[in-house]
Amino acid sequence: MVLPSPLDLLDILLVAGVLWLLYRTVVRTRARKALIGGAILAALFLLVRALDLTLMALLLQGFAAVAILVLVVVFQEDLRRLFEDLGSFRPDRRGRSAPVPATDVLVRTVARLASARTGALIVVPGLDPVDLHLTGGVPLGGRASEPLLLSLFDSSSPGHDGALVLRGDTIERFAAHLPLSANHSEVGPGGTRHAAGLGLSERCDATIVIVSEERGTISVAKGGVLRRLPGAEALLEELTVETREDDPLPLHHRREVREIAVALAAALLLWGFVVPGAEIVERTIPGRIVVHNLPPDLRFVASDPTEATLVVRGPRRALLLAERGGLEVQIDAYLARMGRRTFNLETAMVQDVDGVGVASIQPDRVRIDLEPVPAPLSAPGASEDENEPGDAAR
Repeated sequence: MVLPSPLDLLDILLVAGVLWLLYRTVVRTRARKALIGGAILAALFLLVRALDLTLMALLLQGFAAVAILVLVVVFQEDLRRLFEDLGSFRPDRRGRSAPVPATDVLVRTVARLASARTGALIVVPGLDPVDLHLTGGVPLGGRASEPLLLSLFDSSSPGHDGALVLRGDTIERFAAHLPLSANHSEVGPGGTRHAAGLGLSERCDATIVIVSEERGTISVAKGGVLRRLPGAEALLEELTVETREDDPLPLHHRREVREIAVALAAALLLWGFVVPGAEIVERTIPGRIVVHNLPPDLRFVASDPTEATLVVRGPRRALLLAERGGLEVQIDAYLARMGRRTFNLETAMVQDVDGVGVASIQPDRVRIDLEPVPAPLSAPGASEDENEPGDAAR
């Protein structure tokens, strides 16, 4: 078993970080199905390469080149989001906790807005920055209260159609615009407010509260999922950060820890398949002696020896496949028609395997035993019938 070196461990950690960022960016958006399809194609390509199916491998390579160009065009917004996540990543996020919003004030306000069928869009930030995804808005910096929230979402207010950002008990801004989601199936019968709330939840870990102006319903968008709540009471559970005294890790961090663990396991498996398999090693394996190009009047009986010992060098993965499939030492027996029975063994006679080179071959000679092919026997009386065609007439 090959153990990773310290540099390999660093390599694994870096790959795990990239995989985690890809998961956070892609799996909650419309690109998640494309990611699953790409993973299936990648697995199929590795299988085809392992089985040495050259034509299928070339076909998949050409398809992948075209698919990459298509994905860049179709998912350019998701790629931009990936780089935004890279730019906003902070290593000290685990030591911080999201501020608890003024839940009682918010729940009472949302209940009154829903009963009056007044639309509202309220952003409760988590640990990820939300300013990168907001446009416009009026800075406020006021303390949250029920009358202030109701006045900001009054239908006659200029900020009625925008979003309000509530961090802790402070209203940071109102009348802000959020990015719209393209996941129409998740938005469902909801309108622009629901699409905007879902769009922001796809880009960060904020909780977005949406009050429908048409139906008077309360919905919550979080983690790229839009859920309709049965009432304002259920909103209190959504906004409460639950912790346990015997567990120092907050509940809202646990899913993130699981994602990192999965990314680390995937990077470790990928390293185990690629890196040790690509290491150049040297091994001694047997090679079967195969005789071909015999004269038609001779047939093969046996060879001495029946196998040759080959010292081969190449990637560990290629040598493993060569050992399983077996190698052949192919002898051209054309000179056997002139009585030759002993042939020199050379490395060029070994079956060609992609990535595998033959360093030496032992023994350097082999003797083959051949015997004449018996002539076919004629049927009794056939010659007489052919030579005396007139007998039948007589």
